[in-house]
Amino acid sequence: MTKAIIFDMDGTLFQTNQILEASLEDTFQELRKINKWEGAAPLAEYQRIMGVPLPKVWETLLPEFTTYERNEVDALFLDRLISNIQYGRGSLYPGVEETMEELNSQGFSMYIASNGLKRYLKTIVEYYHLDRWVSQTYSIEQIDSLDKSRLVQEIIQKHAIQEGAVVGDRLSDIRAAKENGLTAVGCRFDFAREEELAQADEVIEDLRDLKQVIPLLEGTPYS
Repeated sequence: MTKAIIFDMDGTLFQTNQILEASLEDTFQELRKINKWEGAAPLAEYQRIMGVPLPKVWETLLPEFTTYERNEVDALFLDRLISNIQYGRGSLYPGVEETMEELNSQGFSMYIASNGLKRYLKTIVEYYHLDRWVSQTYSIEQIDSLDKSRLVQEIIQKHAIQEGAVVGDRLSDIRAAKENGLTAVGCRFDFAREEELAQADEVIEDLRDLKQVIPLLEGTPYS
């Protein structure tokens, strides 16, 4: 029987908040230079919608920009994020490596399913050597829709997953679990919202707490 844990990346494994403000400020500073933006970078608004696919982020933050302009901003922001990761300015959440090692010893396969872009995810995985435990990383870029439930469905089908959980901090992760017959584990971390966590099957305060949730998964086959 194939059992697996599917992790979100931002706000679940990687402490995105550590590089978000600097990356966003650098991006909007470039917009100020060409008179495309005035005032502070919209950090609070970004944090509020954290977890949605980036095209939706830019539609929200830059409603008056054209699609071409948003794509240019997206590329600039991605470059800033990647640079900050490579300079070591971010970090994993406490207990990520310890928890993954424990899950691996219990026979769980591990995957990442994220609304982040492929190049960004690849940078994090390589920098922190997460491929020691994570079998494969999936980006929302790899499917036609921006629906995380669809992304998780593809992972389940491709790897014949029969039981397990989706672990994440936002409603899209919780829905992706429930709509695919997996356990929804909500993370009460930086970007989590209580009204969204209320819909999870289990809520953890620290990734190391996942080890106490794992016994609940055994004998709960994917249907």
